[in-house]
Amino acid sequence: MVDTNLIRYEAHDKVGYITLNRPDKLNAITEGMKELLIQRFRQADADPSTSVIVLRGEGRSFCAGHDIGSDDEDEDDGDTRDALGWFRHLDGSVRSEIAPWDASKPVIASVQGHAVGGGCQLMLFCDLVIAADNAKFGEPEVRFSNTGPAFVMPWIIGWRRARELIYFGDQITAEMALDYGMINKIVPLDTLEAETTRYANRLALISPEALTATKRALKRGAETAGFRNAINAGHDVVSALYAAETDVNREFFTITERDGLRAALKWRSAQFKT
Repeated sequence: MVDTNLIRYEAHDKVGYITLNRPDKLNAITEGMKELLIQRFRQADADPSTSVIVLRGEGRSFCAGHDIGSDDEDEDDGDTRDALGWFRHLDGSVRSEIAPWDASKPVIASVQGHAVGGGCQLMLFCDLVIAADNAKFGEPEVRFSNTGPAFVMPWIIGWRRARELIYFGDQITAEMALDYGMINKIVPLDTLEAETTRYANRLALISPEALTATKRALKRGAETAGFRNAINAGHDVVSALYAAETDVNREFFTITERDGLRAALKWRSAQFKT
């Protein structure tokens, strides 16, 4: 059974706060946390006392993505021996990451430290992003032969920049993310909580009816242009990649089993520093 305290919900004034609460693992998301995240967004969206939602992470980082090295006894990866098995497995990732988009209320991501992999995708599905000056963004999964499955980045920063980040797996600073249009503003790390509260409270001055109607109009425009179909297509296509064995992922997971995930990440990252 998943510890429900791993993702908390609370409301203050007219703002609901969803907090990823696994700081010792940089808020990396386990299988069980995916469904809990969906539940928390439903809870926040249904709260009649709020009109704005803030998504944040406890500790040093917002979210280091999905926990590929988890030994959680509650983990259930299911049958991922083939593409159909991986499709079912990745479905939870897509549904949880798109939860901010599906919420009727606007969602503000408050980001510090790492927002990488699935954490970066989760952040990109939020309506607005306020980031600390130490934030780093990127989707490094391609470096061990995984990618996606929620290809939202091109819709936010454009095809050229998104391709470069997704193909290489590089990470960028908060300053670069602001320049790319990935985030809305940067604040000093020690003021992030206060600035996020101020930002959210200011947005909550708008009537909830106007906020939900405006978000619905923007969503429908994007989805008419093919947004959701593109997300679903990415999920369809990369399921086969996750089922494939490559030279890189074979070596990566061999090192992971022998020396641990940190060693495998260090081995792969070092190859891109030449």
